[in-house]
Amino acid sequence: MSEKLLRVGTTYLPVRNVGLSAEWYVSKLNAVLSYQDEDKAIVNLAGQSFFLVKGKAGETSNFDDINGNERFSLTFEVDGIEALKDLHQEFIRRNIKVGEIEDRGHAGKNFVFSDPNGNKFDVWSELSPYFKERFRH
Repeated sequence: MSEKLLRVGTTYLPVRNVGLSAEWYVSKLNAVLSYQDEDKAIVNLAGQSFFLVKGKAGETSNFDDINGNERFSLTFEVDGIEALKDLHQEFIRRNIKVGEIEDRGHAGKNFVFSDPNGNKFDVWSELSPYFKERFRH
């Protein structure tokens, strides 16, 4: 196979209220709204599109691991520990539900935040080597 998967272009997230969710992503995360109707909105953030799709009550993108811990399915990257700390404080100022900054025993540090629908996301203080090489000069 000569073709390769090159990037993730779109992530689909279940939401209860499309309009309120789209506004939250725009106002809290500085996403750009590119489309909205009754059943979905498309917001652009961190180099990809997020489809906010009206889902069933209680539906989230999270899952439970083998030990029963609820997990996120997506990690955002920032450029260094200071950027992570600054973003963590900014999210607190914007009244975003955030967890503590954690040392998980690997390079860098992380924290988890949630949207108003309960979808959890991770933030990591390390940029991937590919991203650094390709986009940071």
